[in-house]
Amino acid sequence: MSDVFSTVSRRSLLKGATAVAGAAALGSFPLRQAKAEKFPSKSMRVAIPTGEGGGVDEAARAFTSVWTKKLGESFEYSYYPGASGQVGYEIFVKKLESDCHTLLFGNIGPEMIMYATQNPGYKFPDDYIYFASIDVDDSVIWVGKNSKFQTIQALVEEGKKRTVNFSTSRLPHPSSLGVLALAEATGAKFKLVPYGGGNAARSAAITGEVDACATFMSSSFKFVDQIKFLTVFAEKNRMPALTGNAPTVNAAFGTKIPALTGNRAWAIQSKAIKEYPERYEILKKTVKETFEDPAYRKEVEKGKTPWEFAEFADEAACTQSAQEIMAMAAKYKSLITATK
Repeated sequence: MSDVFSTVSRRSLLKGATAVAGAAALGSFPLRQAKAEKFPSKSMRVAIPTGEGGGVDEAARAFTSVWTKKLGESFEYSYYPGASGQVGYEIFVKKLESDCHTLLFGNIGPEMIMYATQNPGYKFPDDYIYFASIDVDDSVIWVGKNSKFQTIQALVEEGKKRTVNFSTSRLPHPSSLGVLALAEATGAKFKLVPYGGGNAARSAAITGEVDACATFMSSSFKFVDQIKFLTVFAEKNRMPALTGNAPTVNAAFGTKIPALTGNRAWAIQSKAIKEYPERYEILKKTVKETFEDPAYRKEVEKGKTPWEFAEFADEAACTQSAQEIMAMAAKYKSLITATK
């Protein structure tokens, strides 16, 4: 675990001194307003609830490479992996400064499942909210290219005759919720088999060790020549050409299963918003401007991520997404935590 948050630059100190002197000179001018006018007054701080160098870290750095130009300050990172993200969120909510200079960048889908199943010592949305997500990774079901199941309907029909086995990287995953919801909606018998990692789970399905794989779409593309996509847990298939135009699960069965996605998003402590609403407005304005900046698209494509995965969602949409997946996780908690 690294922590650069305690580092205070000479420039920040000088800026802070200038702010205090300015406020004093203003006499009755509200101190809070003076602070808001100078926001940010020091480096922005980003808490990552996963390890350094992973996909979340890379996505955050691509975004802040452009956001820093809007805010006029640099971004510093700290990493708090552990317990499926719980460690990072606990530290962010309970120990880090809540003055709008400190943000968390995480993944709504997996981390709200963690929240719903692990009973952490903080509350959503009382203690923090997501205010901007910047991409979407849809859950999918696929089979090995030579599988006898060439449609999601055929796989479900088989599940009505015998138990169909799905590989998954881990049980508490958005795609696992999709498999369980589909089984409940159709009466099929599906069993999730956790492999403890994405590569092992994908290999099991490709080799026929299991019937199918439940995972995220983006991580599946490098195997596109070895697999066949059967369905997508989303409102639309955003990558039809690369997925063989696989139908959405709701289009295939007339169900109303919510989108089960990974959404990498910016979060902020709720008390920071309450204390510094002007600063929060600046963050919301500049985060949207950053997403729409052509320079950000270049950064995304430089990382070889298809721009089709980039999608902006505001606070209301993020909250809805978080609550939907939290409800799904609570519903299937006993199955994805293997407590029975």
